[in-house]
Amino acid sequence: MKKIKHYVLPYWKGYIFAIVSLILAILLEMLTPQITKIIVNESFVGGDFSRFGFLLAALVVLGFGRSLFGYCKEFTFDKNSQTIGTEMRKDLFAHLQTLSMDYFDNTNTGELMARVKEDVDKVKDAFGMTGMLIIQITLYIVSVLYCMFSLSPLLGLLPLAVMIFGGGLSFILEKKFDKVYSDISEENAKLTTVAEENLAGVRTVKAFAREKFEIEKFAKHNKRYYQLNMEQARIVARFYPVYHFIGAVLPVVCAILGGILVIRGKMDLGSLVAFVEYSRDCTWPLDMFAELANELSSSFASYKKIKAIADEKPRLVQSENAVHLDQIQGDLKFENVALTLDGNTILSGIDIDLPRGRTLGVMGATGSGKSSLINLLQRFYDPSEGNISIDGTDIRSMELSQVRSTSSVVMQDVFLFSDTIEENIKMGRRYSMGLPEVKRAAKMAQAQGFIEKMDEQYNTVIGEKGVGLSGGQKQRISIARALSKKSPILVLDDSTSALDMETEHEIQMMLKTITDSSKIIIAHRISAVRGADEIIYLDKGRIAERGTHEELLARRGLYYATYLAQYPEQKEVI
Repeated sequence: MKKIKHYVLPYWKGYIFAIVSLILAILLEMLTPQITKIIVNESFVGGDFSRFGFLLAALVVLGFGRSLFGYCKEFTFDKNSQTIGTEMRKDLFAHLQTLSMDYFDNTNTGELMARVKEDVDKVKDAFGMTGMLIIQITLYIVSVLYCMFSLSPLLGLLPLAVMIFGGGLSFILEKKFDKVYSDISEENAKLTTVAEENLAGVRTVKAFAREKFEIEKFAKHNKRYYQLNMEQARIVARFYPVYHFIGAVLPVVCAILGGILVIRGKMDLGSLVAFVEYSRDCTWPLDMFAELANELSSSFASYKKIKAIADEKPRLVQSENAVHLDQIQGDLKFENVALTLDGNTILSGIDIDLPRGRTLGVMGATGSGKSSLINLLQRFYDPSEGNISIDGTDIRSMELSQVRSTSSVVMQDVFLFSDTIEENIKMGRRYSMGLPEVKRAAKMAQAQGFIEKMDEQYNTVIGEKGVGLSGGQKQRISIARALSKKSPILVLDDSTSALDMETEHEIQMMLKTITDSSKIIIAHRISAVRGADEIIYLDKGRIAERGTHEELLARRGLYYATYLAQYPEQKEVI
């Protein structure tokens, strides 16, 4: 992700145009009291109305000019900030895609959602309305003080003192807001996470009758969020009245003191009227001081959160001289592979030799490291020891995109997008796959039957994560998605657990017809792996047993015990 200056600099011409428009609008506004001064002195005091109509017309022209230049500067600032925000959000999302799996293992989805949306919005505001107002107020204060001192150096000391006081108060406010906004940003991320998890898992919540507990958990974070916002409100409530009071009193004091100067002959009436008008124009910058301090603190707190993500580096990086294989056969090897995460040994001493077209079955108890093999194969993690190679090439020296495109994986936890069935199936080859291929893949996955019974068939939009489909239906669509990709390596990670025995058998028969891909079948069911060319049984991250179905039964070890647990009636036969 780029530094903030690289988002702003491409739009320097637009910002210059906006700032010039802003300056012209301020200059026109500064001229208005000067014309009022002339009207008062010439017409109302001197009785000369010869230029009265012209001067009134000039006030109208000045008002139109202020409106025109005001529109130009506000539209340009807003357009630039929206563009910057869009690019920042795109780059932040793209940066998140590059981060390794271990980052997502330790970061809440809700927190990332808050950073990508709310925090980017707050940062872009600093380059839009907030930034514009800071520049405008700065130039405005300088201009109005210059005009006031030109009218009366003595009386000009009063608004100058007020401005200095307001600036000091804003500095104190900014310090107070900085800590509060940092806490609000953190709590907003937690609140978003709780809401996102509960809405996504609403069926689980209802199934376990946890509504009351989840409401209380949400209420706890919501209350904390409320308390932090109330702390912000209390800060505002303590300081804002001071600004409003000063803004209301300043013109009155200026009128009184200026009146004394007029009586003493040290100031003419027109100058006093102009001075009071300028003093009224001083009030809105004072009112804005606190609000801008508020917004600026919020933007800065959000930027720090975004920068923390931008500073994250992926642990897995593609080699500078990455190899691209022209054609991949699908020969896969694990050589003495070990995996350690957070000090815990997940896998050790893994040796696998899977030539193209052959099938490897993987079994083992929950937590034995089965799915970790797939994480290594797709290079979500790098092995702590040993090598993994495809067609004799270490995957760490290959292009990362090619490594991951080499395998089609049916995940244990099926994820379907809220889109049509057709779009979900052709996800791996979205731009090169037509409907006939989609139907062919669905037929191979035994999904064609239930899909074509739907009103919209392949154009049926399924809900988030496949809501509305049964577990077996989701698995079959996921299998069709993997088959349609036609990768050299096909991986099924416990992908038939929700299927009935008959459908599972049909899929097993279909898999035997695929001879141009290496296949890895991870399962808890013996029926899913018994036809594999080799079966490995993992225990505590190691290969405890390996062989064909018959060889493992003859060994009467862990695989045999699992077989008896699933087929107790076969005990006497064996």
